[in-house]
Amino acid sequence: MSRTHRTGSAYILKSAVNGTDTQIAEMHCQRGLDLLAVGFPAEAATAFRAAIAAGPANSPAQIEAHHGLIRALRDAGQINQSIAAALALTALTPGDPLAHTALSISLQRAGHVPQAEAAAARARVLEWKIQLETPPSEDSLS
Repeated sequence: MSRTHRTGSAYILKSAVNGTDTQIAEMHCQRGLDLLAVGFPAEAATAFRAAIAAGPANSPAQIEAHHGLIRALRDAGQINQSIAAALALTALTPGDPLAHTALSISLQRAGHVPQAEAAAARARVLEWKIQLETPPSEDSLS
């Protein structure tokens, strides 16, 4: 078997595994959302952590799971862990206004008002930046 063929097989195998990882992450994330919706935030946090562990780094499922984890921890009264999870998400997705908003909400809940206001301001700036980078649609020009 040639080196190229082995490398190609490894690539195919890795792609198949990543696809499966994404599906597993999505399954855990959906379970977390379902648990959160019926009022089991601690159990939802466990499901979101499993989704984060299963998902490929920075995949949409993993990012959604981070958002869910922040909310689940906050709802479970684990505010400091919620803040830590939000800080981790802002580090992973520094340009995501929703990550900074989630951080702001958790900080506010913890009573860290100045830091919460700073995170909210960062979220607004990022949202404005996105709006300025998005070309106007034909409908908005008339």
